[in-house]
Amino acid sequence: MTTETPSAPSPSLAALAAPLVERLVADAAVLRLGLQRVGGACVVDAGIGHPGGLEAGRRIAELCMGGLGRVALGPVPGVADWPFGVTVHSAQPVLACLGSQYAGWSLSHGSGKGAFFALGSGPGRALARQETLFDELGYRDRADSAAFVLEVGTVPPAELVAHIAATCGIAAERLTLVLTPTQSLAGTTQVVARVLEVALHKLHALGFPLDRVVDGIGMAPLPPPGGGFLTAMGRTNDAILYGGTVHLHVTGPDDEAEDLAKRLPSSASRDHGRPFAEVFAAVKGDFYAIDSMLFSPARVIVTAIDSGRSFHGGALTPDLVERSFRDVR
Repeated sequence: MTTETPSAPSPSLAALAAPLVERLVADAAVLRLGLQRVGGACVVDAGIGHPGGLEAGRRIAELCMGGLGRVALGPVPGVADWPFGVTVHSAQPVLACLGSQYAGWSLSHGSGKGAFFALGSGPGRALARQETLFDELGYRDRADSAAFVLEVGTVPPAELVAHIAATCGIAAERLTLVLTPTQSLAGTTQVVARVLEVALHKLHALGFPLDRVVDGIGMAPLPPPGGGFLTAMGRTNDAILYGGTVHLHVTGPDDEAEDLAKRLPSSASRDHGRPFAEVFAAVKGDFYAIDSMLFSPARVIVTAIDSGRSFHGGALTPDLVERSFRDVR
């Protein structure tokens, strides 16, 4: 007689992230972060009026993955003149990346010149559940606190803070918003730490079953921060599109793993081959005119764990990374 081991309940992203938020706030002075209250919520400035830094970005990236990911800074091979980068791992990559880290909640307030807009990422998304993605994931979180990461250079208005808290079903005083401008040290780090999430997002777009993704790890070179927004956006994207590597472990047939390895890399896109800032400029800043299949790592390895075979796709393009990291717009 055999008995099946009952599956463990899904972890609470909010509960796992809460101590990371507490430590981030407690270490604000050490990490060169600013703290203020807006509409009752704690707003963490990681690069607007306070410099922040690489370690702040590393910690914010782990927070953004809902405590289900580990982010490390260190040597990353592939681009000779830029030897340091970010390595990301999660034992639950679907929930960590798509359920938390993915910037999927569109937040806005006002109109015209003074309008505020941001895409919300982080564990609070699973409380708000404003995306159909959570129905696909079959995941709902419950907690009395929430945290979000916003890739912005301005502080959100109190009215939007109230809306976020109400949607999450929590008191505003239990809400934390971490602001990370792309061109800041922390912003650059936390964006490049999305290398694994970018792979998961494209895998989902390609229709590969999410429940067959068992584990994942990724790495990408860390670009120099600073400059204008276009420079920073181009460099952080290029770090992944042309310098990023992801290794996924999946279940299922070999032929489907092999097909995924062919279709997943950024080289499968018609817009591959130019620095992202050039692609963006060519479409006159219309983000949605860019082929969505471009947003994926340069190189992927897909291991079919049922057979033990691995399949490789794509390739690093270090010359494009070099060009991007030196270009200033």
